[in-house]
Order: sequence, then C-alpha cells, then structure tokens
Amino acid sequence: MNIGIDFGTSYSAAATFVGDELTLIHFGEARQFRTAVFFPEVVPDPNDFQLTPELDAQVEAHIRSARAQQRQFAMEAQQRGGAFVERSDSELRRDALRTVRRQWMERRAAESPTATVESFQHALFGDEAVEAYLEYGDGNLIESPKSMLGYRLDPQVRKVIVHIATHILEHIRLAASRQLGEAVRTAVIGRPVHFRSSMGEKGSEQAVEILREAAAVAGFDAVSFLEEPAAAAMHYHKRLTTRQAALIVDIGGGTTDVAFAELGGDELPRIVHTWGLAKGGTDLDINLSMHSFMPQLGNNVTRVPVHHFVEAASVHNLPKQREFRRQDYRMVDEPWQSRLRALQQPGATTRLNQTAERSKITLSAVDDTHADLGFLEPGLGVGIARADMDEAVEPFIHRMQRLLAEVREEWPGVPASVFLTGGTSRSPIVKAAVRDSFPGIPMVEGDPSLGVVSGLAVAAAEAATATV
Repeated sequence: MNIGIDFGTSYSAAATFVGDELTLIHFGEARQFRTAVFFPEVVPDPNDFQLTPELDAQVEAHIRSARAQQRQFAMEAQQRGGAFVERSDSELRRDALRTVRRQWMERRAAESPTATVESFQHALFGDEAVEAYLEYGDGNLIESPKSMLGYRLDPQVRKVIVHIATHILEHIRLAASRQLGEAVRTAVIGRPVHFRSSMGEKGSEQAVEILREAAAVAGFDAVSFLEEPAAAAMHYHKRLTTRQAALIVDIGGGTTDVAFAELGGDELPRIVHTWGLAKGGTDLDINLSMHSFMPQLGNNVTRVPVHHFVEAASVHNLPKQREFRRQDYRMVDEPWQSRLRALQQPGATTRLNQTAERSKITLSAVDDTHADLGFLEPGLGVGIARADMDEAVEPFIHRMQRLLAEVREEWPGVPASVFLTGGTSRSPIVKAAVRDSFPGIPMVEGDPSLGVVSGLAVAAAEAATATV
C-alpha cells in the first residue's frame, strides 16, 4: 500500500486510494494532527494526584480570578466597541486544574526527590503533545520540526532532528497500517519548492536527505518526494473535465509555493514551472506576537535587544528558544523584568504562540478581540484590532506579492484560473492579496487543510499502478 504524506510545518496528514475512493488517514478522531511531538522526561506519577478539599479550593480560586479578569476584559472591549471571545467554564476549569496539578507536582518534586516517577515510553503527538507539555512543564516539546530541516546543523543536533522526524513518520505509518488493515511500507512525501534554510539549495537537499533517512528508520521501504504545489495541482486536475492552464498557489504554515500547470481532461497533469518562498503562516503568528504582545514585555520600551523577543516568539526554532531562556533579565526594570522571566518558564512561549494563533484566527471573523496574557502576570491582557493584524502581517503580504509579481512576469501564458490552497489561505487578508495579484482571473478555493495530501494520494496511487 502506497500512501501520500503531507509532512507539514503546522499540521500533518496522510491519505491513499482504496479502489477509486480517496481515503484520509485518521489520527484518533482527526484527519490531521498538529506537527508537534513531546518527549516526556521523568515526572511525578499523575495517578498520585488527588483533588483534596485544599486543592479543590485552589482550583475554585483560580476560576474566580479568571472570571473576574474576563469580566474586566469584556467591559474594556465593550467600551472600545469591539468583540470579546469569552472562554467557557469548562475551559477555565481545565486550565485551573492544570495549574494546580502542575504546582502540586513541582512541590512534590522539591519535597521528595526520591518520589515515584515514571518515564513515558512513547512520544505524544499533535495537540496531545502540547497539552502534555503545558501540564507537566517538563520534557521536550518540538513544534514545527519541518522548519529546522534546512538549517546548518551540527552532527548531534542533526541526530535529534532525524529522531524527531522518524517518530512523526512512524506515527503516520502505524496509524495508516491500523486503519487500512495492512502494512504500509511506501509513500510519496510532499516537500516545498524551497525549504526554510540558511544554506540555500543545499538546505533543501539536506532536508530531503533527513526525511529520507527518517522514513527508512520509521519502517518505510521506499519513499519518493513531490513538490507540494505539484501535489495540489494533481488534486485540482481531478476536478477539471477540460484541459486548461492553471496557476496553483499553496500557502502553508512554513512556505508559500506556486506552480504553473496544464491540467484537466484525459491527459496527465503537466507542471510547467514552480516558484517558492520560505515564508508562511507561522511567520504571521510571529509578526502578530511581535506587533501586539512583545511591547507588553518591553520590546521597544526597554534596552532588551529586539532579537530576544524574536527568539521568544520563534517557538519552532529550538536554538532560538534555548538562547532566550538563557538570558538574564534581573537588571531590567519592572514590570518588564517579571513578565520576561515568566515568559522564560516552561510552556510560556508556547502559550504565547497559541494566543497569537487564536487571535489571528479570531480577527479573520471579527474586527476586534482581546488576548488574555494572565499566565505572564495576573490581569495582563491586550486589545487587538484587525488593523493591528493588517499592519503586523504586512511584511509577509509584501514578500508574497513580490513572489506573485515574479510569477506574472515569468509564466508562459495567462492562466484560466488560480487555484488557492494551504492552511494560511483561510486568512481574508492573504486571500485578498492573491486575488489582487491576478485581477480578472477566476480564483478557485481548494480545501485549505487537505488539498495537498489529496494530491499526494493521487500521486501515490499512480506510482503504485505504474509498478504493478
């Protein structure tokens, strides 16, 4: 059985054809999972945690405090004429319980170094990995490992990256094997035109080598690679009854890829040319964090260098995260000192990134929102308007439009349509920028999450047929 794998920066997915039917691989109840993996170290046994009356009172106190903060935030949003997305009681209780459990585990470890511990035997993936990291505050959370594949790596770091990619690919292979009822040993893996890299084309070559090596260790006998815009083109090809020239624009979490293709009809799809930009949705999250959140921690207010804040916002970059946590902020004035030191605590940069991502998504539907930063300082929050997000993402939009201008100059003819896909294509700002780049040409929107993996499944099925 040959499957298609979309090893994404933000989310990963897999699919294949069973007969003539496209079959998406499920990971639990989901059709994709966040590309994050958690390797726990030794932690106090969570089964020893009991919600005593004293601990229950602490939970309720946290909930009351959070509700009071929400009321204050809602009043401020109403005064501004904006919107405030209130968190449910179940969400407030979950976070309060997680905080109390984590504090209990920290106290227990300090009071009894020889307490019973358990070492997790298996890595956790996706949202489960993020939740585990936030709850335990120990171990290693690796987010968006794809973003690191093309950078200059010393031998030890390279081993770690191969190990992480191996776990993710093995997770996908085993899930597919269970669902399909047979061993999955071959795959077509999507790749961007240009990986994010510090070494140019050599970085992309290294990234493919790492994925190939990881796939072999993960149990794949053979893998091939297909550029992601070409995969999206194959997906779109299946929808077209007549032949046409089309432009494929795939805007993912880490990269933006474009392909000019001849698609549809009875002939095979033909990719004429591809272009790539090593920027995507994760850059929007970082830009929004830098614009709206980091000033609350002293960016452009204190003497702390700007690159410290960039390092804190770059949760997908392990070296930058380590560098940020090594910094000493004891000489920084308050309140910035306390906030920066709180951001250095385990899980805090991940929480900040999640808050930026949620704010980005919310501002796609409303004009104003409020972000709760109470995990850094009780009562801390910031109001964000859609205009703030427009300003924050302008550098990415400008880079993307420069790429699309290059495409316009180089394409071999005027396309009949523009096919837009990729997770970041959901953003109204991004969508409008693509439409403005190709005025008068119909724009067709594909499945933002599953367009690429569907095309990879087509390629996998054709490859399997060719070998029969």
